[in-house]
Amino acid sequence: MLKAVAARVCNAGLACVLGAAWALTPLVGQARNQPLTDGAATISVAQLPLQGRETYALIHQGGPFPYDKDGVVFGNRERLLPVHKRGYYREYTVRTPGVRHRGARRIVCGGKPRTPDACYYTSDHYASYREIIK
Repeated sequence: MLKAVAARVCNAGLACVLGAAWALTPLVGQARNQPLTDGAATISVAQLPLQGRETYALIHQGGPFPYDKDGVVFGNRERLLPVHKRGYYREYTVRTPGVRHRGARRIVCGGKPRTPDACYYTSDHYASYREIIK
């Protein structure tokens, strides 16, 4: 008897948890996965930090880049940037003074490596982006 009651309580509790998770999933996903398409989040090249301007210039020169991972394919798994086929985006490190590792700052560009269609700056390791405008 006690075993049957425990099973019912467990099943009811599991159903509540799954129901709540199902109901809240769209809300959680919407906050983080809004693609950057409206142009509201922009930054001019002049507004980039000095190290960002240096990286931006290197991208358009084709390098050489200071980090081995610069120029590798960026997957856009979070879909915060406009959706394109894999291989469209590449990431580049923006040096952070006083930090011994790559830090959190990046420029992600889409299109051809030396003549990208668009570039985006992130100062918070891919949590948000601002489109770089000239």
